[in-house]
This record gives sequence, structure tokens and C-alpha cells, in this order.
Amino acid sequence: MRSLKVVVLAVLALAAVSAFAAQPFDPKSAIPAPTERDWLAISKLPDWSGIWVPMTKDQDAQVRTNVPPWTPNVAKYLAWQVEEAKASRPAPLFVDCLPEGMPSWMLISHNSMEVLFTPGRITMLGESDGNRLRRIYTDGRPHPKDVEETFHGHSIGHWEGNTLIVDTVGVLTTAWIAPAEHLGVPNNGGLHVVERIYVEGNYMRDELTITAPNVLTRPWKTTRSFVRTRSRGHEIVEGQCIQGNFAEKTDENGFRINVPIPHTPYGNYPAPPRER
Repeated sequence: MRSLKVVVLAVLALAAVSAFAAQPFDPKSAIPAPTERDWLAISKLPDWSGIWVPMTKDQDAQVRTNVPPWTPNVAKYLAWQVEEAKASRPAPLFVDCLPEGMPSWMLISHNSMEVLFTPGRITMLGESDGNRLRRIYTDGRPHPKDVEETFHGHSIGHWEGNTLIVDTVGVLTTAWIAPAEHLGVPNNGGLHVVERIYVEGNYMRDELTITAPNVLTRPWKTTRSFVRTRSRGHEIVEGQCIQGNFAEKTDENGFRINVPIPHTPYGNYPAPPRER
């Protein structure tokens, strides 16, 4: 009986959310105000509330056992990155405070995230790098014909039962494909990511298929897992990684200003001079 109830609720939610797709999408039209029916549809969706923390053991296992099918020249470069990391010189992938972008956001264990459901879209918020933001449109719109490239790309999604199917294109060519924080390369264009995201109890699983014809020999399928916490100590807070590159000073007018701190390409600050 319980399984039948779950199926019925899933069908109702899918039917209600699909109402957004009933009419052809007009990018110039105004976004309609959500109705009571729209919010009712949201209430029937799976519960993704709480804070989702990346499971580092899952990431580490994938790095060891599911190596991306890199092209030969990229594989050679990645082997160099591995040796550099062993020598305590990890590649400076994420030290410039730019967003990690897709698909690295979902691949690496960089801080927690929160997922918000509103009519017509799903919003993912993360802490690091100036607060990461993904918008997944569920109102039936297609990808733009002339998509503007961004770090996280343009994502559209739909529900298949309790699984969210997300299709992402329009990612900047400079955004990384990074299986780990010290390991990865820019996607170099043509990136296409398809995700199947679902929740079981307090665990979220993201099954990714990543197509990047300029750095991968074939689509790469991998998974990442997240665990839910409702602890107040894990609530999303403002994350401004670039703030650490500045020190507060008082200028000649008495105003508090930010002054750049010199640092190495690896993001480290030079050691203070040894006092004699």
C-alpha cells in the first residue's frame, strides 16, 4: 500500500510540474506568478531539504577505480599532475577563486550545498568561491539556440519518478573537468553533462555522464554521493575565498580598505622574513 501511495504521489507531482511545459516556451514572455497549484506540485516532490555534504570516501574511491577515458596527451599531462602532487606540488586548479564550474562542482568534495525547489526551477547553492549557484529549469524550456557560456552552463531538468534528470550545456571552455582537487584539465569545448540525481533516505546520489570530445575519448560515467545533515552547524554561510587574498588597512582618508596580499601561483602566501 505504501509503495502504491509513493507511485501515485510521484505521478501527481510529475503531472503538475509538467504543466509548465504545456505551452511552447517563449523566451520573451514574462515569467508567470506561481499559483497555488504550482506550490502544491512542489510539495509532492521528493524531500531534498537539509544540507548535503560530499562523501569524500566516495570521491576517493572513484578517483582510484574509475579513471576518465582521457585522450593520450591529456592522460600524459594528468600523470604529471599525479607526480607533482606526490612531491607536495599539487596543480593549482582552484586557487584563483573563480567558480569550479560544471562538472567539477558535483565531482569534488568542496564544501556543502543546499537545494531549493521553487515553481519552474531548482536552485543549488554552495558555500565556496563566492557562493556557487546552479539553476536547473524545470518549466519545460529548451536550451537557448545561442546559449551564453558560463561556468555552470545552462541546465534544464525533468522528473522521472523520484529521479531528477538534468541536461547541461553552454559551459565555458575553461571550466575544469576535475575528478579531484589536484587533478583535472579544462574541458576545451563541446562539454555536455547529463545527470540522474535521486535521494534515498539521507543519501543523495548523482550519476553523471560527461561528454567532452576534446579531452575524453568517449563519454565518462561516474557517480558522486552526498549525505544529508540537518545540523545548524552545517547551514550554508557566505563563502568569499578571494577575501583571503586581501588584508584590511586604513587609507589616508581614514577609510577601511582591502589591500592585496602577494601570494604564489599555488595560492600560498610567502613566508614572513626570518627575524635576525
